[in-house]
Amino acid sequence: MNLLSKVSTLAGKYFAVWVISAAMLAFFVPGIFSPFGSYITILLGIVMFGMGLTLKPVDFKIVAKRPLPVVLGVAAQFVIMPLAAFTIAYALNLPPELAAGLVLLGSVPGGTSSNVMVYLAKGNLALSVAMTSLSTLLAPIVTPLLLLLLVGQWMPVDAVSMFMSIFQVIIIPILLGFVTQRLAPKAVEASLSVIPLISVTAILIIVGVVTGANGPNVITAGWIVFAAVFLHNGFGLLLGYLVAMALGLKEDDRRAISLEVGMQNSGLGVALATAHFSPLAALPSVWGAIWHNISGPLLATIWSKKAAGKERSQDEAYEHKTRSVSGG
Repeated sequence: MNLLSKVSTLAGKYFAVWVISAAMLAFFVPGIFSPFGSYITILLGIVMFGMGLTLKPVDFKIVAKRPLPVVLGVAAQFVIMPLAAFTIAYALNLPPELAAGLVLLGSVPGGTSSNVMVYLAKGNLALSVAMTSLSTLLAPIVTPLLLLLLVGQWMPVDAVSMFMSIFQVIIIPILLGFVTQRLAPKAVEASLSVIPLISVTAILIIVGVVTGANGPNVITAGWIVFAAVFLHNGFGLLLGYLVAMALGLKEDDRRAISLEVGMQNSGLGVALATAHFSPLAALPSVWGAIWHNISGPLLATIWSKKAAGKERSQDEAYEHKTRSVSGG
């Protein structure tokens, strides 16, 4: 178990490197991940189950104590990112499938890897965790509605089917994970250090499957998709910070909201795009899984050198280290 814990730590620490490596391997040897093509939703369910294992009632304590930053942060996430994606898709004149995929990436909730980045950036970790949890729980309703409003001109959207998909792949596994930790807390506590390894492995397989299925598309559309994801992420990080600043929130809150708004659950984006649109529509989320885990650490490193209010406790640091990675 000690060896697995060390491997798990390395998997989480160098997540971006592993994602890039998996994508390159799948590009040059596309058949290596193809046997897993029908297991994308199951793999994402495993990631969400890991999130449920680490979710605790205290994560929502800040919602009761300081609801305004959480509500405003989640609202900013579900407004800024979908509209930014819609605008960029139009500005770059993306093909319908790629445009739909970019808006989908902007409409999914925040990824739990943003919690890691917020901690490193000396941001408000409790706010970050609450935003991730709340946006994830709202996703079955909000994500299909956003896609129905913004994507219908490019591709047909079955909002009811998407609601069921998100509920099955996110809410049910999270609830199962939460119940499991309540029923068997000691067993879960003993396995927490291995959760990042399982989550990272699942995300790498998902990225490999989609990249392998999109080999020719990566060549023809890869750079325009990367440009779109780069702009989308940049707008999210910047506007998230500016909105928090305009609302008069503290610096550590601003950092948390910036990273939460800018970093999406790209694993969910890949799964939904593959299931409801096409493998090509999943390409923006694949690039998102790569780029978000490069830009996030870069920004966190810059902010880590500057104080942002009171320091977080060692308990929070430990809690942060045990959280799973969800691809963005």
